This record gives sequence, C-alpha cells and structure tokens, in this order.
Amino acid sequence: MTNSTYTAGEKETLRASLDHHRDAVLWKLEGLDDEQLRRPMTPSGTSLLGLVKHLGSVEYGWFVSTFGGEVEPLWFDPYSAEDMTADQGETTQQIVEFYGRARAAADRMIAERSLTDLGQPAWRGEAVSLRWVLVHMIEETARHVGHLDIVRELIDGATGDHRPA
Repeated sequence: MTNSTYTAGEKETLRASLDHHRDAVLWKLEGLDDEQLRRPMTPSGTSLLGLVKHLGSVEYGWFVSTFGGEVEPLWFDPYSAEDMTADQGETTQQIVEFYGRARAAADRMIAERSLTDLGQPAWRGEAVSLRWVLVHMIEETARHVGHLDIVRELIDGATGDHRPA
C-alpha cells in the first residue's frame, strides 16, 4: 500500500486492502515448481494451487455473479469443493490465469458500482451491498493467504504476507 492509500476514501481503502492480499496470493506461488504448487499439504488435501483456484471461484461468485455480471464457464463444480483442488487435469498456468481473469472481472464490477449497490448471491438469497462483499472478500482472501503461508512454509520454509523489500 502506498501512503496515499492511508488517507483514501472508503472504496479505495477497501480495494487497496483486497489488492494487498490478492498480491500475496500470487507471491506465495513464486519460485516453486508444479509438483510443489499442487502438493497436498494437509489431511484435507490443501494445496497452493487449490487455494488459488478457490479464490478465483469466489471472486467470480461474490463480485460478478452477485451483481449480475457474466461468469466464464467453469470446468469444475465449486459447490462440491472441486474449486479447492488442482486435480481436474488443469495446468498451473490455467489456474493462475483463471485467478487473474476472475480478479479483473471483479475489479470491473467494483469500479462500476457504488458501495451501497445491492446484489443477490445466487446461493444465499439475501441482498448484500458491494461494501459488505468487499469486506467479506478481504476476510476470505486474508484467511486463505494465511493458509497459503502455512502451506508454503511446509514446502520450503518461506513465510510472510508480502515480498521482502
């Protein structure tokens, strides 16, 4: 975050916080090979790429689908936890690019709407404001950055929530 972020308006501040965590997601992948990126590191099968795939799925779901945007066709079922694994024959590049497209689509929805605009999550049934979705996605992304941090530490010892200066 830049110093101007510390005094920005509400929407810009929320977006900067989300971007900080989104950038950490991608940083956690740097320097690892394909086997390390998809290696399950917990009894539930958590892997770095599985977490990135999940985060792309929820970016599309919460920001794009909720506010009536078009979500690209998915090759997995996010409602059966297929978004948490990287084992449906997809490549590392495919998952990272999917996350990038989801992030860009979410950013367009954020830019086009005010914080008080309401959307309807397909699976929840209650109206939500863009403000609520931004806060929720900051929480969701930060939570999973913590998971990414632990998984990365188990793989090669690297820790932290941002690139070293």
